[in-house]
Amino acid sequence: MSHPRLTLALEMPGSLPEAGDIALFAPSGTLDLGGLPLERLVAVQREKPDYDALAARGVRVSVAPEGSYAAAIVFAPRAKAEAKALLAEAAARVTDGGPVFVDGVKTEGIDSLIKELRGRVDLSAPIAKAHGKIAWFAADPAPLADWAATDIHPAEGFVTRPGVFSADAVDEGSALLAECLPETLPARVADLGAGWGWLSAQILARKGVEQLDLVESDAVALDCAKRNISDPRAQFLWADATRHMPEERYNAVVMNPPFHGAARGAEPSLGLAFIHAAQRMLSLSGTLWMVANRHLPYADALADAFQEVEEITPPSGTSTRFRIIRAAKPLSAKQVASKRATAAPKRSLAPRKRR
Repeated sequence: MSHPRLTLALEMPGSLPEAGDIALFAPSGTLDLGGLPLERLVAVQREKPDYDALAARGVRVSVAPEGSYAAAIVFAPRAKAEAKALLAEAAARVTDGGPVFVDGVKTEGIDSLIKELRGRVDLSAPIAKAHGKIAWFAADPAPLADWAATDIHPAEGFVTRPGVFSADAVDEGSALLAECLPETLPARVADLGAGWGWLSAQILARKGVEQLDLVESDAVALDCAKRNISDPRAQFLWADATRHMPEERYNAVVMNPPFHGAARGAEPSLGLAFIHAAQRMLSLSGTLWMVANRHLPYADALADAFQEVEEITPPSGTSTRFRIIRAAKPLSAKQVASKRATAAPKRSLAPRKRR
């Protein structure tokens, strides 16, 4: 088993009950399951890519916890409010004082989470390994009851939940992008990575929109969007935006793509995957509107994917953090291949040898 902390914890006598389901809260799709009884595992995973990856490996998966469990392992996410809510849920679902494990890495805040837990439950001594820690306690819902997930109200008329992107307020980048959207949009539009629906609501306020697909991989965020938007033109799709392909191509795509992965730090590959997805799902006369942090290297990808690319200045003025981009007329696969074949060779940056 390649998860060293969990391996050590499970090697301890009586670490897991001999019978009953074991809940895995927020496990990654690539989690090494060696040493765990596959037939007893139930993964609780709200992210579509991880959900599908676990299901493909034969793990029972659900978006939300169902029933009760003999034990639980919580893989603490970066968002502390979400981590606390998962621990509260696990403590309420595990019966007969079964064990609740909490595992996380130091860069994701596991130290502070364990410190807070220690003040509420009889927590084991943590096992520190591989830049992280794991500890456990006997399930009891009472000490963690106030950690349970509750609605958050980031803007008037909108609700979110712990762990949803920009759960406490409207994201600045989305607000700038909304400023730059034209008064009239085409008939068929997609909001890729729609989150809890604020930007989608701004799209639906424009003239011309007949259908809006909200494509979101976080099932909890999408559920919030359903609560926030009652417009019959909206369709809610739980899907990986980078893999989604509509039956009929869109006339426009609007997106504020994520750029952080499971680890801290920027991962431009995520935004690049969104750009290529938009290229695939747009009609050849379609238009992309997107917002991105200024430091992210998207220019070449956009130039390779669209005939027209321009930066738009929001009415409120140029942002030092974000750039708003309009890209139109996506290139077909044939056009991309032709463009690459005729492109001038890139200049090498390798130093020349002296003669």
